[in-house]
Amino acid sequence: MLILLIFLDQIIKIYIKTHFKLGQSLKIFNWFKLIFNENPGIGYGFNLKYGYLEKLIISIIRIILIRNLKFFYKKNCSSLYKISICLLLAGAISNLIDCLFYGIIFNKGVRFINHSWNFYEGISNIFYKKGYSFFLCGCVVDMFYVKLLKIKMPNYIPLFRNVELKFLNVIFNLADLFIFMGVIILCSPFSPGWI
Repeated sequence: MLILLIFLDQIIKIYIKTHFKLGQSLKIFNWFKLIFNENPGIGYGFNLKYGYLEKLIISIIRIILIRNLKFFYKKNCSSLYKISICLLLAGAISNLIDCLFYGIIFNKGVRFINHSWNFYEGISNIFYKKGYSFFLCGCVVDMFYVKLLKIKMPNYIPLFRNVELKFLNVIFNLADLFIFMGVIILCSPFSPGWI
């Protein structure tokens, strides 16, 4: 199951990166779009602006976390617990693959130049002569955008007049969804930790 989940996420990411321009979107439903984004930071676009040094540190931390996570996959634990660990590992490994290899196998990607992350024009090619970055410093590909709830605050509320609140206003990938589902299962009352 682990290999299948990683493969599915990677196929979607490679398709998006080789067929969409950065920022290009495709509306599927009013509440769901495909939007191609590259994330140089940790999660949800968060980064500390340290560039490739930050990417190296994040990649090394991911490797250590994945290595340690596999020890939680016990042979004599419940199947629900195994599913949650499998989802966590699949998501973490697939996002790590982006960091490890995308910088060297794609010709275009978000790059750190003059103390900021710089975007690029056009569509990336895979297995190009020269990558856009180096080992451990590729960017994670995100593509799913879900807008489930949007609230416009009324005029009579001070400080929040005409402010538009959007919930779940992030772009994520299938690996992120695997991690989210793994954490939800692990924290549920039916998890082995609660029984």
